[in-house]
Amino acid sequence: MTPKSVLPWLLQERYYKNSGERWLLFTLADNSNTMNRILSLVLLSLVLLSLTTSSSLFATPATSAPPKREFYSIRVYQLKTKEQEQTVDKYLQAAFLPALHRLGIAQVGVFKALGNDTAAVRRIYLLIPFRSVDQFVKLPSLLEKDNQYLADGKDYLDAAHNDPPYSRIETILLQAFPDMPVLQAPALGTARSERIYELRSYEGPTEKLHANKVRMFNEGGEVPLFKRLGFNAVFYAEVLSGSHMPNLMYMTTFDNMASREAHWKTFGEDPFWKKLVASPEYQHNVSKADIFFLRPTDYSDL
Repeated sequence: MTPKSVLPWLLQERYYKNSGERWLLFTLADNSNTMNRILSLVLLSLVLLSLTTSSSLFATPATSAPPKREFYSIRVYQLKTKEQEQTVDKYLQAAFLPALHRLGIAQVGVFKALGNDTAAVRRIYLLIPFRSVDQFVKLPSLLEKDNQYLADGKDYLDAAHNDPPYSRIETILLQAFPDMPVLQAPALGTARSERIYELRSYEGPTEKLHANKVRMFNEGGEVPLFKRLGFNAVFYAEVLSGSHMPNLMYMTTFDNMASREAHWKTFGEDPFWKKLVASPEYQHNVSKADIFFLRPTDYSDL
C-alpha cells in the first residue's frame, strides 16, 4: 500500500468516528497531491511525538553522581605553656578560621584534649575539610595573599624565634571513606563544655591488613552500624600521610561521657557487630588503637 493510498484509509477511519468531518477531509484529500503530502507529514509528526512522549514516561530517571570523597587535614599543635595556648587560640579564632571561610572552606573543627589545663603537653586539634588535594596544597600560597589574614594573625605569624607560639605542629592528611564521603556536623543537644568528641586511630600491622580493616568499615557494614546506633560521626577516613601508618581515623560525638559509655555498650552487644567481628574475613587487621577524648572550642564550626 503506497503513502497516497494509506492516507484516504486513515481519513476514512476518522470519518467513522466523527461523521461531521467527512466532507472537509475528503475535499482536502482529493484536492491535490500536495495536500496529500502535507497531511502525511502532519500525521507522521503526530506519531513521532506520541512515541517520544511514551518513551519519556517509561525512561529510567538519571541518577546523580555520588559526592566526591573529601580530603581532611588534621593539624595538632603541641604547646608547653598557657601563654602559647592563648596565642594559638587567638590566631585560629581571629585570623585563620575567618581566612578559611573567605576561601569557601567551612565546617572547620577546633578541639582541645580533655585535661588540657593540667597536661605536661597541651594540644589543640584542627580539622580542615578540602574538596581536593590541590586545594590543600594551594592553601599556604592563598593565605600569603590575604592581607586581612596577615594583619589579624600578625602576633602569631611574626613571633620571635626565642618565643614561638608552639613547640611542634603535626599534620595528618586523610581521604574520606566511600561510605561517608563528606564531613557531617554532629547533631548534639548539650552545651559545648559537656560534649565528647572521640577521635580514634587504628593502625594496621601491614598494608594489606590495613586495607582489610578499611573494607570492614565500608563493604563490611561498620559505617552503617555506627549510623544506625546514633554515633553522630563527623568523618571516617584513611590516612594518606602522617607519622603513624598504615592507619585510619574517625571521629564520633556524644552529648556527654555517660552517653558515650552507653553507645559503646550498645555497640558491643549488637548482633550485627558480634557477627562481623567474628568473621574469618576480618581478623588481625588492627595492631594498635589510640583514643583521644576532645571538646570543641567556643569558636569551632563543629
